[in-house]
This record gives sequence, C-alpha cells and structure tokens, in this order.
Amino acid sequence: MEHLWSPWRSSYIQSFSKKPAVESCFLCDAVSAAPKHDAENLVVHRTERCFVIMNRYPYNAGHLMVVPNIHCGDFGTLPADVAAEMMTVMQLSHKALTEMFHPHGFNMGANLGRVAGAGVPDHLHMHLLPRWNGDTNFMPLISETKVVSESLVDTARELRSVFSTISG
Repeated sequence: MEHLWSPWRSSYIQSFSKKPAVESCFLCDAVSAAPKHDAENLVVHRTERCFVIMNRYPYNAGHLMVVPNIHCGDFGTLPADVAAEMMTVMQLSHKALTEMFHPHGFNMGANLGRVAGAGVPDHLHMHLLPRWNGDTNFMPLISETKVVSESLVDTARELRSVFSTISG
C-alpha cells in the first residue's frame, strides 16, 4: 500500500471547526426577503414553515431544495411540525416537477453536516432532483462539466406557476 504524505490536510480539516466572525446564510436571507423578491432569490413556493428554492448550482434542470424557515442545522432538534411540513412540501415539489418535466425518476435527500457534503451545514435543506434515462453523459465523466440546458430564471418562473396551480 502506498501512503500519500500531506501534513497540511490536518490544518485544513481543523479549519472547519472554527466559525467565521460574521456568518451569512443565503437561505435565511431568502426566508426573510419579501415575497416580491422571490424571483431574484429563485424561491418558487412558500408555506407556513418552509419554502422551495431553486439550486443555483444544479445537477440537473429542476433541482429544488425544500428549506425550513428556521435556521437549524441539527436534524435531531428540528421541530416535528416543521419536519412534517417539509415532507408534505417535498411531495408537492415532486408533483410540480413531474408535471413540468416528466422525469423518469428522482434523487431526493439531505446532506447532514459538512463532512457529508452540506454546503450550508447550519441550515438544513432537502434536495429533489429530477432524473432522466441517459442524463449522465461524457461531459461530467470526462471533462468534469455538467450541462444544464435551461435558464434558472425561466424554470423558476414556470415552476412558480405550476406550484400556484397545484397548491390551490
């Protein structure tokens, strides 16, 4: 077995345990923004306890995140009523994406903690990604580039309309 010596790695890993002096959360910013700013924030639906926002760095067209209105990074302490509403909104999001995109399947889940891949570990959110047969091609495999063929602004506008229709 070969060993790769990288002593700098310890400092890098330990840096994640230090909190920055001023911490900004774009999800909290989207929660607190007036609904008139939903288009620029890519928010496509709001409920009493959570909201749905487009992922600005999507894996596929239609990549949504369902986010609680409260800033909470610990799944174990998320209030039960908020968790329940998030699942209801995930189902509604599934319905909206199915109606709009007719995907062959979905990926859904959450990354809990930075080590698990959470880009915003202090504000829980769940991902819902539509998938199609053949949606992985040579671009991400060879060039590490993902092509998303739809404008986020156009997709968000259409999704807001779909959510409005299906949620009454």
